[in-house]
Amino acid sequence: MEYNIYCDESCHLEHDNQRYMVLGGIICEKNNRKIIKNELISIKRRNNIKENAEIKWNKVSPSKLDYYKELVDYFFNNEMVRFRAMIIDKTQINHEKFNQTHDDWYYKMYYELLKNLAKPKDNNYIYLDIKDTKSARKVEVVKDYLNMRMKEFEYEPIKHIQSINSQESPILQLADLFIGAIGYKNREMFNEKLASNAKTELMEYIIKKSGYSLVKSTLLSEKKFNLFHINLQVGDQIG
Repeated sequence: MEYNIYCDESCHLEHDNQRYMVLGGIICEKNNRKIIKNELISIKRRNNIKENAEIKWNKVSPSKLDYYKELVDYFFNNEMVRFRAMIIDKTQINHEKFNQTHDDWYYKMYYELLKNLAKPKDNNYIYLDIKDTKSARKVEVVKDYLNMRMKEFEYEPIKHIQSINSQESPILQLADLFIGAIGYKNREMFNEKLASNAKTELMEYIIKKSGYSLVKSTLLSEKKFNLFHINLQVGDQIG
């Protein structure tokens, strides 16, 4: 089998004054990619949204709330897609202890995300949201690191990895939506004075649809909407 994985992250920089980083991805069978893309475009059309308008957490507004709820419904009603995310408290990172740079740690986080998202005995094609001019080098390091760490399973599951502009992929955009909601909840942005009522309502809608609070880990056996909240203080020793 062949699978596509679409990954994005928020607040991944070392000194961005944000406590929580969220790293997540959506996986689907490669053969279903066009079907899912066309169905997401159909949802846009039904809601009078331009086809090239990005699905994006930062664009959630009162006038588009029903549209974004329909996208959430689509994900939870669709067996072709599943999502996994990691929530990382950056205040607990100890680069010195593990003799690593922030970039080293970043690649480790991608390994932790993908080792339970990629299909170990199938062919996986990974697409990362492009961030900067260093993205091409970054994705090759991620690929090499993943295959190096997974060789113990006698198979190299990562066949291709590249950076893409999120405008090219509605599936990647859908990952951004869930990552944004998870970050919004964990950073308690809904408690801020100028919090968005629309974002708060959509966050609560995702909590209701998923059955999870977004601030705790799910069981690893949770396949549809899997969350791993890393807390180094209780033993998640991953650097």
